[in-house]
Amino acid sequence: MVEPLKKNPKWKGREGPVVLAIMDGVGYGAYREGDAVLAADMRHFRALEASCPATRLKAHGKAVGLPSDDDMGNSEVGHNAIGCGRVFAQGARLVNLSIESGAMFQGQVWRGLVGNVRSNASILHFIGLFSDGNVHSHIEHLKAMLAQAWKDGVLRARIHILLDGRDVGSQSALDYVLPFEAFLAQLRAQGADYRIASGGGRQYITMDRYGANWQMVKRGWDCHVWGLGRQFGSAEEAILAYRKENPGIIDQDVPEFVIVENGKPIGTIEDGDSVVFYNFRGDRAIEITAAFEQDNFDKFDRVRRPKVYYAGMMQYDGDLHVPRNFLVSPPAIDRTLGEYLVSTGLRSLAISETQKYGHVTYFFNGNRSGKFSEALEDYVEIPSDRVPFEQRPWMKCAEIADYVIGAVESGKYQFIRLNFPNGDMVGHTGVFQAVVCGLEGMDIQLGRIRAAVERAGGVLILTADHGNSDDMYEHDKKTGSVQYDADGQPKAKTSHSLNPIPCIIYDPDCRGEYKKVLRGGLGISSLAATCIDLLGYMPPDDYDPSVLEIV
Repeated sequence: MVEPLKKNPKWKGREGPVVLAIMDGVGYGAYREGDAVLAADMRHFRALEASCPATRLKAHGKAVGLPSDDDMGNSEVGHNAIGCGRVFAQGARLVNLSIESGAMFQGQVWRGLVGNVRSNASILHFIGLFSDGNVHSHIEHLKAMLAQAWKDGVLRARIHILLDGRDVGSQSALDYVLPFEAFLAQLRAQGADYRIASGGGRQYITMDRYGANWQMVKRGWDCHVWGLGRQFGSAEEAILAYRKENPGIIDQDVPEFVIVENGKPIGTIEDGDSVVFYNFRGDRAIEITAAFEQDNFDKFDRVRRPKVYYAGMMQYDGDLHVPRNFLVSPPAIDRTLGEYLVSTGLRSLAISETQKYGHVTYFFNGNRSGKFSEALEDYVEIPSDRVPFEQRPWMKCAEIADYVIGAVESGKYQFIRLNFPNGDMVGHTGVFQAVVCGLEGMDIQLGRIRAAVERAGGVLILTADHGNSDDMYEHDKKTGSVQYDADGQPKAKTSHSLNPIPCIIYDPDCRGEYKKVLRGGLGISSLAATCIDLLGYMPPDDYDPSVLEIV
């Protein structure tokens, strides 16, 4: 355990708790048109923003450990940064470096994958998110592995593609499929038997998380492993057919498809094969990994589990050692805020609904799945609805607020962290009206929590982990003008934004212990030190600076 935090001699903190409210996917938009945060009636948020110390924080690119400032932030790296108070090189950058240096292909796991296929004259399979969104995966990583596999003597490879439409354009699948087919054709011209074998939308098959809907994983298992699903001659044919039948369908919701030749699937997964799940982000990789690795698996009937050499791009859970084999080591995040609070003897609560529960626990704790202390920490998961988010955009924000208000009033906790998923999960649907509704529902709950914090003599920090709902329309990169579809409607943008996010300090009992003007130009990693300041303790010396200037 870490050393306890030292009390700040200048002030002792407040009587009530420090409440960190993470409004997932809420940023400050660069464009008026398509900014659902601006369009929403968020009167409680606006009032706090106007009357309280406030600043804007960076939540993307290098500020959260990604390769460049052209990379969108995401909930994983955002909660990592908020929870550990520093910036660590994250998955995308670590994989880039491993490929560039050749370390990935010299490692024991890659050699094991390739050696297994060569000795069994079998197939090397790749499953993962098929885009360059750089949030869960990157298509260039896949291409690099395929090119290396051919150099290493792998004769047959099959790719099982999970369409994105969430971290990239909502109907951009063919922008990736067609050039990739050309890439595979070049390898086939050299003698490689490398082909796309199956696929479907990321929100329909395979990429569930936090046990929200295991049927997604079952559909993926049946499709990738067994070759069960609607049959097509190519991925392009499948995508065009589904779009013709449902013109409004976005890539993430495309049903499963299986590529066949002479009436038979071309890429079922069999005993003796090797399988790489090439997502580097862990939350949506853990469940399909469990289906491949666990002996006593009870989430659905696998019928049989093929005996394969399975590996993930990274280790997705260090505590549980999942997966057993991985190509790139994850960032070694230590000395998180949660660990310091426990060492100091402070009680804390972490709460969200299922869709973001792992973010305020696992990711916030530096990719650690367990608690630091059963006695001092409570984790609460409110079960999410299993319906499309645009149909219930308020999600579970009221239930989260109910629990938080009770926790504030109980006097039991010194620190409470919560996540409202609305701005992100509804934002990914691309349905502007639903996003506005979700944000307004969340804002009502912010007003309720603010009142409870005031009664308890506590502090409320309003912030986010990245932008999304602030940028709901596609804009021309040169002119900034909105782009329209064939029906004259604004093209929906379903991915995260590069915009800054809010940091607002509501501290009704403030007596001038810190300057009213908060520091600017910081990243969201500064929030950990800010929380420690407000609790009346001294942040660790190597934590990124707090937004507060204590006087």
